[in-house]
Amino acid sequence: MKVGVVFPQTEIGDNPADIRAYAEASEAAGYDHLLVYDHVLGADPDRPGGFQGPYTAQTMFHEPLVLFGYFAAATERVELVTGILILPQRQAVLVAKQTAQIDVLSRGRLRLGIGVGWNAVEYEGLGENFHDRGRRAEEQIALMRALWAEPVVDFKGRYHTVTRAGINPLPPRRSIPVWMGGMSEAVLDRIGRIGDGWFPQYRDPSELAAGLERIHTAAVAAGRDRSEIGVEARVNLAGQAPEAAVEVAKNWEAAGATHLSVNTMGGDFASVSQHIAAIEAFKAVYG
Repeated sequence: MKVGVVFPQTEIGDNPADIRAYAEASEAAGYDHLLVYDHVLGADPDRPGGFQGPYTAQTMFHEPLVLFGYFAAATERVELVTGILILPQRQAVLVAKQTAQIDVLSRGRLRLGIGVGWNAVEYEGLGENFHDRGRRAEEQIALMRALWAEPVVDFKGRYHTVTRAGINPLPPRRSIPVWMGGMSEAVLDRIGRIGDGWFPQYRDPSELAAGLERIHTAAVAAGRDRSEIGVEARVNLAGQAPEAAVEVAKNWEAAGATHLSVNTMGGDFASVSQHIAAIEAFKAVYG
């Protein structure tokens, strides 16, 4: 099982030196990947109509794709993972261009996790339709894969048209892994048909089997090898000793997770050095 860290988006602050220090420390500790959350807009709870959600306008979020340009220069080995990028609130062609550039700068270290999101405020602000986001996401993936693979593309879909055009430079691999987050039946079926991996949101490893069964059924129906679809779980380090967190990680691996990220947010850490100490302590026990 590959083990990475969740970049402490909401707690690390805006000092570039701290951001770089965390990225370098995660790689030095032997982690396999750096995973970054995504939100473009935070809403004011007092806005007309109100707002309910885990994040507000006061919550800090660094933009993942810009951040990865920085991480590409600050690291040499660690995989760069969006977990997840809210794809349908962005233009597909622009995301294809940006992600190809990151893959070039990082020498093939990008894994693109995508999802459809829950925050209608962001869709409004970015000028995209909140209500057809699932259907558009599937077409966006097809278009991005075409743009990554070929120098010139003809694409005609329900939502996108590209006529004899392409991005340059192309990603070194001509294909960037696309993983998906979400728990609905439609998402699980989509992962089975076209996804490279899944970010489940279960709290307990014992819950994983049911979701995986649906994904694997969809994969087989699409003529795919279900073993090629990865699964990334998450373990929160806040409030438990490293030994207890390692035990949870091993349970996820036994349940079928191929990847895992450890999250230090929510632990009342006052400095980046405390976040770093927590991931180092976990890795020392996990090995």
